[in-house]
Amino acid sequence: MNTINMLSSAEKVKGQGVMSAYLEQVSLVREGLHDDYDIFVNKVGFCDIMHYHTIDFQHFLFLPLAKLKGTAVGYVHFLPETVDGSLNLPTIAKKVFYWYIIKFYKSMDLLVTVNPLFVDKLVGYGIPREKIFYIPNFVSDSDFYPLEGTRKLRHKEEFGYKPDDFVVLGVGQLQTRKGVEDFIKIARAMPEMQFVWAGGFSFGAFSDGYAELKKQVENPPKNLKFTGIVEREVMNDLYNMADVMFLPSYSELFPMTILEAMNCELPLLLRDLPEYKEILSSWYLKGNNNQEFIAALSELRTNQDFYQVSQDKSREGKAFYSKDSVLKMWEQFYARALGIKKGGRRKVYEKRLD
Repeated sequence: MNTINMLSSAEKVKGQGVMSAYLEQVSLVREGLHDDYDIFVNKVGFCDIMHYHTIDFQHFLFLPLAKLKGTAVGYVHFLPETVDGSLNLPTIAKKVFYWYIIKFYKSMDLLVTVNPLFVDKLVGYGIPREKIFYIPNFVSDSDFYPLEGTRKLRHKEEFGYKPDDFVVLGVGQLQTRKGVEDFIKIARAMPEMQFVWAGGFSFGAFSDGYAELKKQVENPPKNLKFTGIVEREVMNDLYNMADVMFLPSYSELFPMTILEAMNCELPLLLRDLPEYKEILSSWYLKGNNNQEFIAALSELRTNQDFYQVSQDKSREGKAFYSKDSVLKMWEQFYARALGIKKGGRRKVYEKRLD
């Protein structure tokens, strides 16, 4: 039987989307492709497909040997421009790290990106278009799902809120590009609502904006709580406690938190980013500044019909990113990856993924 080795160190850093994406993808293919592949995780040794979920230097060192046995597949979770708003690195370290990111991607036989806009960006870095494939993220509905009304209210009370409190939830690492400062300003401007931000400084003092954000996080307005890093197993309860998911990020790829919130059928309010247009269609409310966010949140709180329509949009997005459709894409992709080596390292790219 053909073999796949899933290589990742994502679980070493809690509270980041790369870890969630990795866990979901491995679970999906283990469940759906077990008749065709033996799937290993961080196996010492080489397999027919070496799927690199993280860009560890030890992976890079053994790539020449890995490619003698099988096909090297790289997962593109970030580019230098997205890292730039996440980590605060010294200038020299930044240049070396950014060079290494692209060098790692160029060393792969095939790449997978979770946002179609990143295909052109990767081509701009000198990577052949025929090596790059788009497969969206996926979230299992056995891990993230809506709760019934009474259970939802019970969770709200367990988190310290009254049944009639309107709770706005933000989820993600505490870093400048996530729009945390805007989230705080909006909470301060809307004392009639309760705000919660789930996430922490996953990379400690290296998180972009750490010093300034730390001061604000330690002195939030009364209607805003920062939970710190939340274990993934608790997140479904947190989504179900909330009334809306609000993420004012300035830069994203395809946040797992958006899929998780859609699975829980929460209305989504997001900044109007180009990265969302293809992957989220019309399934979310959008804003370009704090005034527009405040207006949308007020409408969600006071207009039940508007709230219902917004919730229906999330349900549509949830249905689109179904388990079967994403699994089929992985099935086609891994078959393509096997074809490279079985063809004597011929570049078999004629039939692209749909």
